[in-house]
Parts: sequence; C-alpha cells; structure tokens
Amino acid sequence: MKPIERIQQNLLAVAERRVLNWLCARLPEWVKPDHLTSLGLVGALMVLTGYAASALHLGWLWLAIAGYCVHWFGDSLDGSLARFRDIERPRFGYFIDHSCDGLANFMIMAGLGLSPFVRFDVALFALTGYLLMSIHAFLSARVLGELKLSYIAAGPTELRVLLVAVTLSMFAIEPEPGWSPFDWLVGAAGAILLAIFVVQTIVTARRIATQGE
Repeated sequence: MKPIERIQQNLLAVAERRVLNWLCARLPEWVKPDHLTSLGLVGALMVLTGYAASALHLGWLWLAIAGYCVHWFGDSLDGSLARFRDIERPRFGYFIDHSCDGLANFMIMAGLGLSPFVRFDVALFALTGYLLMSIHAFLSARVLGELKLSYIAAGPTELRVLLVAVTLSMFAIEPEPGWSPFDWLVGAAGAILLAIFVVQTIVTARRIATQGE
C-alpha cells in the first residue's frame, strides 16, 4: 500500500496535535492502538444510549456528552499512537479504523434520530452527507494519494465540538412537534455536506483530467 498524504487544515488541528502528542508520550505501554479504536466505538455507543434515553429524562444527555469525549479520545489517538510508536500497520489500520468510523458515525446519528429533538429521517440525511464526504476522501486517497481530513476549516473534532454545543442547548430548548430548531440545524448540516461533496467531486475530476488520466 503506497503512503497516503494526510491533509488536515481544520481550525483546531495545531492545538489538537500538541495535545495528542502529549498524550501519546504518556500513555502506558500496554495501551495499544486497537484498544483505542475499540474505546472510540464505546464512546459512540455512549452517545447513542444517551440520546435515546433522553426521551425518558434529559439527564441522559450528559452521557451523550461524555460519549463524545470518549469517542474523541479513542478515535483521535489510535492512529496517532501508532505513528508515535512507529508501529503502523498501513493496510490493517486503514481498513479497521475507517470501518469503525463508519459504524461510530451511524451510532451517533442514529442516537440523535432516536432522541426527542431530531427526526430520524433528518438524522439519516445528515449521516448520508457525512458518508458521501467519507467516500470522497477514500476515493481521493486512491486516485490522488491524498487523504483530506478537513473541509472549509472543519474536521471531525470541530464537528464533535458543534454537536456537544447542540446537545447542551437541548437542556434549554424543549422538543417540539413537527420540525424543531434542531431538525433545521441538522438538516442544514446534511445539505452543506452534500453540496461540498458535489463541488469537491467536480474539482477532483477536473484535477485528474488535467493530469491526462
């Protein structure tokens, strides 16, 4: 598998890299990248459970917020730790990491859809937009050798911060029948992701065409 250039230009990239390097240097030797990948899935399951149970009591939203933190820790550190210790397994790591990402993203958005704040179809529409962007990133890695991890200065970490902020606002805004403000927000996010996918597909196709391939 040829080396893939990782392109990360999101707002928090520099500060996040410093934190991740600091954590990698201090994690116990028995902690392995696979443990962190599994922990990321646990965090996503916490988010799913917290959102779904918020229909019973709003206090469950704190579990969802904690889940985002756990998910960030596991998802951001697994590859970072492998590179820090120089124990990368390019094919296995690439395959497992991104497969788990897809499952985690499904659990998070399904949780939102099972909450009393966001319609399930709206949550799935947003998930579709995110997965389309993931497909674009993986295709670009194959045809260009570039894995772009952020668009319009935002990446997974910024998205988690936004979702935590939205979750906190759920304590102040009661669910409404019909379309709630959260439906409009999540739906708009899905529409933006869909638009970015279309634009980036055109840009990448033109770039490849200019290379005569």
